[in-house]
Amino acid sequence: MRKKLAVILVFSMMSLLLQAQNKDLLPYVNTLQGTDSRPDYSYGNTYPTVAMPYPMHAFSAQTGPNGNGWKYQYTATTIRGFQQTHQCSPWVRDYATFSLMPQTGELVVDEHERATGFSHDDEIAKPHYYAVTLANGIKTEISPAERGGMMRFSFPGKKDAYLVLDGYIGTSEVKILPKERKIIGWVNSGFLFPKEFRGYFVLSFDQPFVSYGTWENRNNGVKESGTEDAGDGIGAYIRFKPGATVQVKIASSYISPEQAQLTLDRELGGFKKLEDVKNAAAKSWNELLNRVLVEGDNEADKATFYSCLFRANLFSHKFYEINKDGQPYYRSPYDNEVHDGYMYTDNGFWDTFRSQFPLTNILHPTMQGRYMQSLVDAKEQCGWFPAWSCPGMSGIMIGNHAISLLADAWAKGIRNFDPEKVLAQYYHEITNVSFWRGSSGREGHKEYFELGYIPYETAGESAAKTLEYAYDDFCAYKLAKMTGNQFYMQVFGRQMYNYKNIWDEKSQYMRGRKVNGEWVFDEFNPYRWGNPFTEGNSAQYTWSVFHDPQGLIDLMGGRDNFNARLDEFFNGTNAYDVGSYGTVIHEIAEMLDANMGQYAHGNQPCQHVPYLYNYSGQPWKAQAQLRKVMSQLYNASPRGYPGDEDQGGLSSWYVLSALGIYSVCPGTDQYVLGSPLFRKATITLEDGKKFIINAENNHSGNVYIESAELNGKPYSKNWISYDDMAGGGVLHLKMSKQPNYQRGTADDDLPFSVSNQEK
Repeated sequence: MRKKLAVILVFSMMSLLLQAQNKDLLPYVNTLQGTDSRPDYSYGNTYPTVAMPYPMHAFSAQTGPNGNGWKYQYTATTIRGFQQTHQCSPWVRDYATFSLMPQTGELVVDEHERATGFSHDDEIAKPHYYAVTLANGIKTEISPAERGGMMRFSFPGKKDAYLVLDGYIGTSEVKILPKERKIIGWVNSGFLFPKEFRGYFVLSFDQPFVSYGTWENRNNGVKESGTEDAGDGIGAYIRFKPGATVQVKIASSYISPEQAQLTLDRELGGFKKLEDVKNAAAKSWNELLNRVLVEGDNEADKATFYSCLFRANLFSHKFYEINKDGQPYYRSPYDNEVHDGYMYTDNGFWDTFRSQFPLTNILHPTMQGRYMQSLVDAKEQCGWFPAWSCPGMSGIMIGNHAISLLADAWAKGIRNFDPEKVLAQYYHEITNVSFWRGSSGREGHKEYFELGYIPYETAGESAAKTLEYAYDDFCAYKLAKMTGNQFYMQVFGRQMYNYKNIWDEKSQYMRGRKVNGEWVFDEFNPYRWGNPFTEGNSAQYTWSVFHDPQGLIDLMGGRDNFNARLDEFFNGTNAYDVGSYGTVIHEIAEMLDANMGQYAHGNQPCQHVPYLYNYSGQPWKAQAQLRKVMSQLYNASPRGYPGDEDQGGLSSWYVLSALGIYSVCPGTDQYVLGSPLFRKATITLEDGKKFIINAENNHSGNVYIESAELNGKPYSKNWISYDDMAGGGVLHLKMSKQPNYQRGTADDDLPFSVSNQEK
């Protein structure tokens, strides 16, 4: 007995020790970061997400009308519902959505009329817990589970207490089960939500229903005492006793009503109170946030860092569920069939291949392996790689960037997919055009292979596509080389230099080109936005040669010219021409406010450019510019981002850059050095190993790396490898207020360029 007690005591002490090791970092996270946005100006275009890391479903307060992508705006003064959400961008809106809205007194179902005032002073917005007390005194609280969550509504006074379920903008069905205190049903809504798909839900209440009924949100017609209905915008309402406090457990499934109930039982069945769900979610988030533990004196920087780390771990959403035997399976958004295994969605790779996936490769390699196989499966199920899925296929944005994800995973040791199959799939992808066009398949592939570029007449955004296709083909070449596939090395090795075919020697810029070889626009203006570029101009896209900065240096006439061009890019004019857009789009407005020349950090094509000084012998300029970007363009407030925070893209850039590293060229194993923001950062890897970045003498004035050591040995390179981190160790940097003009300038110190390493 004494031995048993001793064992119990030891385990209890170990448990307490593990708990003590994890700091409570959630106070630093503000999920309102980036919510003060509108269609013509983005400070993030976010909403106050309540969710687990990489959830299947999330929740948010709703201030905007049903169907509006700006579901929550910080300047709004009323709330009209509390939603289940999957939205990855306001531009593609939400899907499989429904909302609950509490009210007192008389029943009001109309979403505009039921909207109730609130103040941010009465609001708490954290990853694991959202709470707001409305102007009418009703308090709403939300805490998440992975595939559901719990809400609690505390009704004041002696008036009747109502809860309105809104079926959103598509079709829906509700069934009210008064004896079981449940509402079950399904919703089908969304821009890319398959018509035959249904999001099945179960709502389980802890209080009896006094009365109930159904309604529809097209004409706001109410059927008192109705227990079921189906059609456009069908919803339900329940009346509880005055002054009730009502808890509701929520779970959803894309597979079946039975799976929704199974999920509710598994994920929420053991919780009696919202506090239980809240505490479990807080524990999960703190475990994750503590895996990147930063130390420094600037509390505002910590708030920005952990708010960004939160958003960097939300997308892609899980799209798989767990069956009665504990195994993963899913209904595919691509072929509508049920398959065993893993599936992920709600991500636009144009936004995330540059930063979010390289960060996730560090923190979550097991999940990334599952994700990579899900890309292969998706290709088999519908014939095309996902490019921007939400949850189904689309052709939104440009590039064939699934290959970037796959090659990057392989380069970093994540190798649970068949590379030969992937290369064959990619070859099919880039030699065909899909129904969705855009980023699904490759428009102009015939001309691309014959002429070496996408002609202006053949496809919109042709110059941008040429540049990004050349990078993608490099990734395929690199995957072929890493796996010894000579055939595809020959195929893609020719295409990865196609960026040179739109270089105009006279203007010294990348330009759109016609079928006959002539340049687009006789009067060339590098500051003209739009076609043949994507949400940018020639001055910005000229730098989009991720895989071959040395080749770009050669085109520009050497390092001196290259560095002078970079200096002018960041410090010169911010002139613009609206070009094919015909008006000042929000990306232009955000560039002007940043006041960093042509550098438009809020849009993806520019985000790697500060790091390019590392390739041209002046790494100290990268260090200074990166600190400027981090300190001036990011914060933890509702105006915390310099543009669209699409699926963790901007957040992941900040997290990586604040650590002092960035993957300029995914598909290689290198992370290029910048200037770390904190005195110390400890990255705890998935296997428990720790990689520590010490930045001695680091503060806001000391932005330059004076010297570096890797695991106790002098280190002069401007990059570290994935293996350097994955193996654990210490990168020790000595920071200074003065640049070191000698460190990182030798040829051997430069990061990867295909022109240097692949000859």
